[in-house]
Amino acid sequence: MARDDQRATAQAGWAAWQRGDVATARALFEDVAAAGVATPALWLLLAQARIATGAEDLVDQALDHVLAMEPRNVAALILKGDRAADDRAATSYYQLAVSQGQGAQVADPATKALISQAQTKLARMAERFATHLRATMAAHPASARFEEAVALLLGEKQLYFQSPTNFFFPGLPHRQFFPPVEFDWAAGLMAETDEIEAELRAFLDEGAGLSPYVRADPTRASRGHALLDDPRWSAFHLFENGDPVPRAEERFPRTMAALARVPMPVIAARSPMALFSVLQPDTHIPPHSGMLNTRLICHLPLIVPAGCTLRVGNDVRPVERGKLMIFDDSIEHEAWNRADTTRVVLLFEVWRPELSADERAALTVLFESVGLYAGGQ
Repeated sequence: MARDDQRATAQAGWAAWQRGDVATARALFEDVAAAGVATPALWLLLAQARIATGAEDLVDQALDHVLAMEPRNVAALILKGDRAADDRAATSYYQLAVSQGQGAQVADPATKALISQAQTKLARMAERFATHLRATMAAHPASARFEEAVALLLGEKQLYFQSPTNFFFPGLPHRQFFPPVEFDWAAGLMAETDEIEAELRAFLDEGAGLSPYVRADPTRASRGHALLDDPRWSAFHLFENGDPVPRAEERFPRTMAALARVPMPVIAARSPMALFSVLQPDTHIPPHSGMLNTRLICHLPLIVPAGCTLRVGNDVRPVERGKLMIFDDSIEHEAWNRADTTRVVLLFEVWRPELSADERAALTVLFESVGLYAGGQ
């Protein structure tokens, strides 16, 4: 078949397809395909024509030709998914088609519709798979981390890793929350909740002393935090830059005594770090990650209205008075106070328990050295 004849036959087939004469269209497409000169677009049309004329046994052959030439052809992938023998096979085609469609500018309305249909089918298959898996595992309850693994497998939770902004120490487990029972000092601190809250309330009644939690530093470039210099998220520091603030021992004797029994890092000009974190009503601390993964942040909730939550990674937990929350702040986290009254927690840091004494000592020297460095021209 001469090139001009091939083009004319393909055009005639397309005209027949557009007017709804699928039998004629298929016959003409078959002629071009038999000549060995069919493009991916024509093979795709031939596959659709074979479907329309009931030639189901020949459809996959045409689609395979398309994918051999264009492995990421969205329409061909979706049609292969439609014809797959089971959900697992269909999912492989649909997922590749959807990811390809999302990663490119798809202008064709028909292709967009196919992608939308594939997404709906994927959701249905995911529901079927989840139902199957949950039914299978119902008789085999396991640990919380096993349940999280299943949720990750099912796509119900997203995987988060440590992503500190300044310093990463390798080999530390990626754990979002740490149960207080793992720390021998935690129960004693929680037992002091009433006394610490009483000191806090006396301070708050004075109506002064709070400053924005995130403050601009005129000597540093601003990163544009959403709550920069915003009093909706405020703090009163008990330790700042490694030293107790003036009058902290006098104003908060029970609080400071309780913190003295906590193994907080001691790093010149940096730690200990402890403060009262005050979140005003209807305030959201947006997602962010801390500077280091060598520490854990601890919250002892003291004044907590209903509607306060903390998310670390994929784990969202209610904030409850007197229940210590210990978490890795190098993992993305955020907090909400959805109530109409103020939320206050005692916030401080401790070493990661996995770090050895030698590693803590070396890190102390390292962080102090970083703090001392100014450099010069």
